[in-house]
Amino acid sequence: MAQSPTPSELADAVRDDRSLRRFLHGLPGVDQVGLEQRAAGLATRSIKKDAKRWAIDTAISMVDLTTLEGADTEGKVRTLCAKARRPDPERPDTPPVAAVCVYSDLVATAVRELQGTGIRVASVATAFPSGRAARPVKLADVEHAVAAGAHEIDMVIDRGAFLAGRYAQVFEEIQAVKAACGRAHLKVILETGELATYDNVRRASWLALLAGGDFIKTSTGKVSPAATLPVTHLMLQAVRDWRDATGQLRGVKPAGGIRTTKDAIRYLVAVHEVAGPEWLTPELFRFGASSLLNDLLMQRRTQLDGHYSGPDHVAVD
Repeated sequence: MAQSPTPSELADAVRDDRSLRRFLHGLPGVDQVGLEQRAAGLATRSIKKDAKRWAIDTAISMVDLTTLEGADTEGKVRTLCAKARRPDPERPDTPPVAAVCVYSDLVATAVRELQGTGIRVASVATAFPSGRAARPVKLADVEHAVAAGAHEIDMVIDRGAFLAGRYAQVFEEIQAVKAACGRAHLKVILETGELATYDNVRRASWLALLAGGDFIKTSTGKVSPAATLPVTHLMLQAVRDWRDATGQLRGVKPAGGIRTTKDAIRYLVAVHEVAGPEWLTPELFRFGASSLLNDLLMQRRTQLDGHYSGPDHVAVD
């Protein structure tokens, strides 16, 4: 954006439905060619060996280690938590991950396993991944997860309402979920693969920030495309401009499709160049991933040992 909104413009935006619509449709249109060219250009940046080691450890510390399958069990979650605590048991200097992300009925198990570690427990909620449920059902889902000890809630917006232009409905629902979170942090999943245009991604990002989201998150990981670099650039621009306008720091979480160390480093470069180095912390940037951690661990061993360590040398879930 050429210029961040002023605090008075942001206050006016949430006054009523008409003001919210006017604000969101008054955001600058996205230059698709320029956005994609910049994302592609930054993705070609190379980093030195010492910086790569730092980047790998930083990426590990930003992982939300995730299992969101219908066949999940308490045993699987316990195993995941053990890996979260000690990602590479043979290398005790490997940093732990940021969080473990599970369905709400498995939060209590994760909380018990991670007690005292500083690793946070995140729960998806609000009829994840579709978001298709009555609001009382969605809020009950959030309240159950928080009561079980979840530190973070990953909600999904009602994409149908957003695409139909019912912005106030989406805004009010995010606000209601934020209130139900209590002290838990709220990540707002936009499901960018269903939003169709970059302009919609920009509008949804600002809508989520206006409604009180602590993080904006690309995807559920259940829809293709999931996270992409251009979409993440847009979301990083939004939190940067939000900081410039309000002084408040909000986070970004790309999720889905980020599988390799090379992918992760490209995202870290984007964070540094688009939002700024202030965001290079798990408090403000996360990776939603399941398979990424294994590749980061293999590449970390390669950096330390001077030769490639294949998957046979790293514990795989």
